[in-house]
Amino acid sequence: MITKFFIPELNNHDVQELWFQQGGATCHTPRAIIDLLKDTFGDRLISRFGPVNWPRRSCDLTPLDYFLWGYVKSLVYADKPQMLDQLEDYIHRVIVDIRPQMLEKVIENWTSRLDYIRASRDSHMTEIIFEM
Repeated sequence: MITKFFIPELNNHDVQELWFQQGGATCHTPRAIIDLLKDTFGDRLISRFGPVNWPRRSCDLTPLDYFLWGYVKSLVYADKPQMLDQLEDYIHRVIVDIRPQMLEKVIENWTSRLDYIRASRDSHMTEIIFEM
């Protein structure tokens, strides 16, 4: 998917200032993938084993893993794809249909959670708020 879809799609855009944040799941971080992403993004890679190490499985810090990907999966699997090309088509269709307002809300919520984390000074956070 990275070499057949993602990298070619990036070639259609100016990505000199673009950062890439990757989920920290072990299956997403083999050396070949990290090396490919480093070649593409240089120091602008946020990932386990990347130039910017990111806490994996952190619901406080990773809205892509804990909201956006879950949202995409719920819509993709609602159509019950049976073949790989169907699955790829559904994923592409759902991602293309995501509206900027939703992404703005994701970033707004993420920013407020980061403020909460800063204010907690690394203490246990029992009242973390997730709003979409």
